[in-house]
Amino acid sequence: MRGTLNDQSLIYLQIAQMLEDDILRGIYREEEQVPSTNELARVYHINPATAAKGINLLVADGILYKKRGIGMFVASGAEQALRNKRKSAFYDEYIKPMVKEGASLSLSGEELLTMVRKAIEEGEEK
Repeated sequence: MRGTLNDQSLIYLQIAQMLEDDILRGIYREEEQVPSTNELARVYHINPATAAKGINLLVADGILYKKRGIGMFVASGAEQALRNKRKSAFYDEYIKPMVKEGASLSLSGEELLTMVRKAIEEGEEK
């Protein structure tokens, strides 16, 4: 598990986010074991209960599941579920506000799409 904790959000949310990121990057594949709460607590110098709270968020979302006496594992379909969740969040947090701002500037849909295409092209050039 990679990453560092910061003061920008709650620690257990950061733990869940880092595990999600690692699943999406293929560091933890479906049906593979993830670090235990004690391992997370030791690596990040946090309370095991805080680490467990982050893991339990992912269990509640069906991303992780527990094998009794063994540990926590990545659920089948977890990667796609995370991609769908992130795409939905991207739409709500970025696309909808962008369209709203475009409307407030009297941009047509085509003008907005042209701007997006330009940004994509500029991003591909780098």
